[in-house]
Amino acid sequence: MLSLAAAAHAAPPDAAFEDMDALLADKGLMSRLGSQIQHARDSVSEQASSLVINAMAFLGVPYKYGGNTVETGFDCSGFVRAVYEQSLGKILPRRSDEQAAATEVIDRSELKPGDLVFFNTMRRAFSHVGIYVGDGKFIHSPRAGSHVRMEDMRMAYWNTRFNGARRVVPVADGTTSSPRAP
Repeated sequence: MLSLAAAAHAAPPDAAFEDMDALLADKGLMSRLGSQIQHARDSVSEQASSLVINAMAFLGVPYKYGGNTVETGFDCSGFVRAVYEQSLGKILPRRSDEQAAATEVIDRSELKPGDLVFFNTMRRAFSHVGIYVGDGKFIHSPRAGSHVRMEDMRMAYWNTRFNGARRVVPVADGTTSSPRAP
């Protein structure tokens, strides 16, 4: 799996799609995710589509508290940070609450693929983060004993814990802009 994920990040966009299709087929996920992948390819900007496709390359990588690489595994914010850095060269803060503070507040109705979605999973605001992929779904690294996966935000568990949505707004030097007031 690591070689396919690495190849998807290094290859031109068309090759990355082919590698991603092969990876998803190998994991038996293509039939379940095919419509979302096609939706991501057809309905979002090239940059957001690339980010979502790159995030999908990490499906199945194990959760690791404090993890921020494919080799060690990911926690939620380490996953988001790695995807943004590898896909767009954007450096986000390390913790989910810091990522929320460093990005632009948007309404849930404004969500687009590549935006960040935040949840209260530990009795504190912004304790969990994932990447919105479209159609009410997000990709994230959920918890110990699990792995990077895609889930539906409309499920009762996620819907009741939803804290907010944010957009990463790039500035010239590759960092993120200051957040807009809520």
